[in-house]
Amino acid sequence: MYSVVKGDPEAIDLLKGKLLFLFTVGNTLTANIPGITVAGANPELIKFTPPADVELLHYGECRVIPFPPATPDGKPTPALITYTSLRLTGVPFFVIDAGLMVKPHTPFIDVKAPTGENIAEKDAMDLEVAKECFALAKIVGKNLSKLADALVIGESIPAGTTTAGAVLRAFGVESKVSSSMPENPVELKKEVIWKAVSRLNGDESPLEVVAKVGDPVILVASAIACGSEKPIIFAGGTQMAAIAHVALKLGFRGEGVIVTTKYVAEDATADIAAISPLPVVAANPMLENSSKPGLRAYADGFVKEGVGAGAATLIAYKRGIKSEEFLREIEKDYEKIVENKV
Repeated sequence: MYSVVKGDPEAIDLLKGKLLFLFTVGNTLTANIPGITVAGANPELIKFTPPADVELLHYGECRVIPFPPATPDGKPTPALITYTSLRLTGVPFFVIDAGLMVKPHTPFIDVKAPTGENIAEKDAMDLEVAKECFALAKIVGKNLSKLADALVIGESIPAGTTTAGAVLRAFGVESKVSSSMPENPVELKKEVIWKAVSRLNGDESPLEVVAKVGDPVILVASAIACGSEKPIIFAGGTQMAAIAHVALKLGFRGEGVIVTTKYVAEDATADIAAISPLPVVAANPMLENSSKPGLRAYADGFVKEGVGAGAATLIAYKRGIKSEEFLREIEKDYEKIVENKV
C-alpha cells in the first residue's frame, strides 16, 4: 500500500490528524515547448488543464472544457484519483491560483501570482511581482494552518518538472526529475534547464532563483510552507523536492514529508530520494490491477503523479479504506467522469 523511500518511517504519522488540502495550480509558458509535457489532450488545451483539474475536484466534472483532462485514448488526469479520495474521506480543500492563464469556475484564493514565462527564453517572473506574491501566499499558509494539524500541498502545472529541474540545478542538486511520459524527454529538459541556469550569475537569493528559472507554483507552494504554523505534507513528485528546497531556504521550519506515488518512486529516469531534502513516502494506488486500460497506463509510466494523487491515496488508506475498495471507487469515477466524456 505504501513504502518509505527515504527517511524516518514515522513521517507518515503527519497524515493521522486533521488535514487541509491546498491545491496550488498555475501555468508556465515553458509548457509550450514541443515535446516537454503530455498534459492535456493536445497542445492547445494545455492552459486549460490546471483549472479543469480543480473543477473536477469540486464538481466531478470540468467546466472550462467539456471533458476531463485526459489523453484521447483515455489516460486520465491524476485529479481523478484525488477526487475519489476527497469524495470518500471528506478532507476539506482550497484552490490557490498560482499563475493560471484561465480561471476555474470554482472558488479560489488569489495571491497575485503571474503566469510563468518560458524559462528557456527569459526569466520566469518579475522579481518584485514574485516578492509580493510570496508575501501574500505566506499569509495564506499562516492563516489556513490554524484550521488543521497539517497542511497538504498539491499542484497542477504542465511542464512543472522542467522548471523544478532548473531550480534544483541552480541550487547545485542534480536535476533528475520525473516526467508525465513513459519516455522522459531527458535531453530536451537538460537543454531547457541549461538555457535557464546559464542566465544566473551565482549570487542570486533563493527567491531570485525561483523568479528567474522556476515557476509560480514553486513560488506559491514554498511560501505557503514558510507561512504555515503546522507541518507540511508536500503532495507530489519531483516538483515537490524543488519546492521543499526553496521553502527550507526561505524559512520553512522543516517538519514535513513528501508523499508521492510508487510510479514516481520507481521512475528509473528520476531519483526523488536523492533530490529530496525531506523524508519521502510512496503510495500505491494499485492501478496496475485495474480493468481499465487508461488507469493501468499509470503502471506503464504515463502521467505518474499530480494534483496530490499520491498523498490522496495514502490519506484514504490511513482512514481505513482498503486498497481494493479504493481501486473499485476510482474505477467507478473513471466510468462516470472519463468513459462517458472522452
